[in-house]
Amino acid sequence: MKNFLKLTIILVALFSLFSCREDLISKTKTATLRGVVTAKESGTALSNVRITTSPTTEAVTTDASGTFEIKDIPIGDYSLKAEADGYVTKAMGISIKTEGQISSVAIELLDDKTLNSSPAIPDLITPANNAVDQPLSINFSWNCSDPDTKDILKYTLILKNSGNTDVIEINDIKEKNYEVKNLKYGTTYFWQVIVNDGVNTPVYSVSNKFTTSNSPLNRLHYVQNNNGKLTLVSNNLENNNLFTLKENAWRPRKNNSANLIAYLKSVAGDIHIFTSKPDGSAEFQVTKIPIGGFNSKELDYSWNQSGTQLIYGSFDKLYKINKDGTGTTLIYTAPAGEFITECDWSYDEAKIAVKTNNINGYNSNIRILDLIGNVLTTIVNNSIGAVGGINFSVDGKKFIFCQDVSNYQDSSYRQLDTRIFLYEFTTTTLTDLSDLSKKTLGTNDLDPRFSPNNAEIIFTNTSNDGISTKNIQKISLDLSLQNLQRTTLFTNAEMPDWQ
Repeated sequence: MKNFLKLTIILVALFSLFSCREDLISKTKTATLRGVVTAKESGTALSNVRITTSPTTEAVTTDASGTFEIKDIPIGDYSLKAEADGYVTKAMGISIKTEGQISSVAIELLDDKTLNSSPAIPDLITPANNAVDQPLSINFSWNCSDPDTKDILKYTLILKNSGNTDVIEINDIKEKNYEVKNLKYGTTYFWQVIVNDGVNTPVYSVSNKFTTSNSPLNRLHYVQNNNGKLTLVSNNLENNNLFTLKENAWRPRKNNSANLIAYLKSVAGDIHIFTSKPDGSAEFQVTKIPIGGFNSKELDYSWNQSGTQLIYGSFDKLYKINKDGTGTTLIYTAPAGEFITECDWSYDEAKIAVKTNNINGYNSNIRILDLIGNVLTTIVNNSIGAVGGINFSVDGKKFIFCQDVSNYQDSSYRQLDTRIFLYEFTTTTLTDLSDLSKKTLGTNDLDPRFSPNNAEIIFTNTSNDGISTKNIQKISLDLSLQNLQRTTLFTNAEMPDWQ
């Protein structure tokens, strides 16, 4: 009986305990938490933001509208945390106090780029500040670091010409160096580098300066055809020191006594002679009466040796003019129906050669004149094929020109077999230099010029198809004029001048 009484008391106690526990669970009070997450800078709703609480409840993510909801969250105090890629994690305290309450919260997340540091100020390395005698092609280099190693740095290189308002700006450089070509001789430049990490405000370096070397000593001048644009350049044979002088200019003629380069340019539809310094600066239009003939690219003119005057043809008239543009004087008038397309002035300034042709460029003549226009000698008379490239030797005893021996004529002035001929004034003999130097079949030799020492001839060689690239070659002469050798000097090059 006593044992039965004990068992009954234990069963009653257990029943009472479980009844109390069930009553406690059933009485847990809950509410609903709703919220919206946006970007602080733009106010844009953010999706896929992970929302968690501490103490832990249900973990949720925001939808496309940036909203979230945690249902049946027990009443109490919580730390609410919002996390998203590309944004700074944010934690905030919330308090759920009333059963069945729908609590709302607005969360703004900062773009984690706001924690990004700016790059360091670029350190300019080469060229050094105040450097002089710098080449015209420079590999600019600098150092720069960024504490945020994942940042992609891009650089801007700025070059300012101290003598004018010219500014060169190269953007989106990814390396810490960049090569700039075709700077100007004898010019002081200021250079600066700007770095941008795509996050912060661009950072500017200090501004350094350097000065390029003085004018080039290049003795060869010629023209390059760059996609139809004729570009005047200078160069030498020793180290290929190519330097661009002028665009939309052609037929260069250097004069060492004047230390000027003359060339042709189009002005309002007319062709005029211009001069400039060897670096291309101080451009000056010499002629008032335009230079003219049947084809602007076939026109040629000449300095006197002392560099004080030039001669040129204007249709049927041959003029002399001072280099400063004064003193235009008529020297010679060609016979009716002839245009003066080319001329050359002997080194001793005693003789002038003129090449004339009809309106189509054919029926050519080469005459030697004195300085008042009297005809002294006729070298070519009424040639059927194209003729050109006239030039006296330094001693005045020889004369070169080119002639199309095929005698072909057409409306486009195409030439099929143009060769260089050497004329001896004392013996009146004519030597085919193209044949002796084994000119390639199907090509033309054009625009020959004597070298300064008379030992070589420089000229243009190209296919007779009229569209192929032109190259400058030279022929080395000897006393026997036998087995002459030709060498290619420059490609994509024409209209040579050697002083």
